[in-house]
Order: sequence, then C-alpha cells, then structure tokens
Amino acid sequence: MVIMNDATLEEKASFILSPMNIFVTFVISTIVFVAIIVSVIAFTDLREYIPGYADVTMRKQMIALKYKADSLQTSMANKDTYIKNIVSIIAGNDTTLSDNTTKDTVAKIKSNIHYASSKEDSVLRAEVEQEDMFNITQNPSANNAANASSVSGFFFFSPLHGTITDSYDAKKKHFGVDIVAPENEPIKSVLDGTVIIATWTLETGYLICIQHSNNLFSLYKHNSVLLKQEGDIVKAGEPIAIIGNTGEITTGPHLHFELWFNGYALNPEDYMTF
Repeated sequence: MVIMNDATLEEKASFILSPMNIFVTFVISTIVFVAIIVSVIAFTDLREYIPGYADVTMRKQMIALKYKADSLQTSMANKDTYIKNIVSIIAGNDTTLSDNTTKDTVAKIKSNIHYASSKEDSVLRAEVEQEDMFNITQNPSANNAANASSVSGFFFFSPLHGTITDSYDAKKKHFGVDIVAPENEPIKSVLDGTVIIATWTLETGYLICIQHSNNLFSLYKHNSVLLKQEGDIVKAGEPIAIIGNTGEITTGPHLHFELWFNGYALNPEDYMTF
C-alpha cells in the first residue's frame, strides 16, 4: 500500500500488507485500546457511572454508618432497661439486668478453677472485721438533715395550687403530699429537668417523673392526661400533666406529689407552698 500526494503524485509512505501484519496490527491496537479504557475507569471518577462499581469513599461511609447505627441501637436498649429498672424500683418490684453486655470471646478461662481462701486471706478478713466493729456510721436522720440543707438553695415552683388533704408521713410510708384542686387543672414542673418516666401503673395511674440537677427527682401521680413524653426537656413552671383520678389507690381528683434527693424522700411542704 502506497500513500501518494494527489497533486504532485509524490510518494509519502508505503506499507507491505500481509495477513499476518494486519492481524498483528489489529491485536496490538485492540490491546492498547482496552488498556486505555481500563486505566481511565480505574484511575478516574468515571468508574462511579458504571453499574455495580461502588465508590470507595461511599463504601467507607456506609461501613461507618453501620457501626454507628449498631452502637445507637445498643445504647437505646441500655437506656430502655435503665428506665424500666427505675419504674420497677418505684413500683417496688425487682429490677432486671441488661442482656446487652458483650462477652469476651478472646480470653480463654480454664473451667477447672478452684476457689479456696488461703490462711493469710482468712487472717486478713478477721482483722478487717474486728476493726469495722467500732466504726461509727451516720444514721438516716443525719442524712435527711444534710439533704435538707442541700436542697434549700433551690427555688421551687408549686406544681399545683389547692388544698392538702394528706401530708408527708414517712412512718406511714406516705412519701409525698396529696393536693386537691378543681378538674382540668394543669400540673407544672417544679424545676428544670428531663422526663425519665411517663407511663401508667395499676396503683398510681398516669405517672410522670422528672430528673432535675444534683440528683433531685420529682414524681407526679394519679394524672388524667400526660402532656410530656420520656426524654422531653421541661422548664420550671411548664405544664406536664392534667390533674386526675387514675389508679386504684385514689379517692378523687387530686395530685400525689413526691420529692426525692440522693435517694431520700423529702417533705415538699418544707420547700414550697400549695
């Protein structure tokens, strides 16, 4: 094959064509073309437009989101168990442990371990028990006095204005006050806090519990309607429920209000007026 200038008939180039040359040229051209296409796909952003070829960055983000969702699911399960335990404690029932604890599958513990106290351990235990016999511990009345002095710095809003029909009496296990008021009266939060319990029980009806700062809790029982849900953040004086007559241990529309601090019940009449 000769390539010539059409005007001057000058020979520009010439090639010897044969079946082998044509085949080799076709194969080499095909290989070069395929290599160029593969390089463009592998090292440029064009691979994102090919079906089935995922982006590396997107894949990393999906894996990270999967781990995060798994962690959030575990955290929510633990919080649900924590709230159920608080409800059980208030109702006087046994608590349930969380089943979300992960087992250590790496450590291998021998099954033939024998636990036996040594002679030195027995002597040490006897010495410690002998010393503890003369320790002086605080009584509950001293703890209540300390709690009262710690809570006196708070400014409480009255949850409800009405008439007190039953006052606080720890000896009768009546750890709050019963307040009678007209129907449809709103019940308000005494302090800023977070709703940790908003449920219904057979004895107290619609119950709502708010956790405040410094380990302070307020409970509102026998409501007819709850205006807040678990996890809601409330402000002092904000309506959280409507007075009612729900539950078995009630004789009429009223509010049973309790105030707890560091695990001890306080007399609400010492800190607010109703």
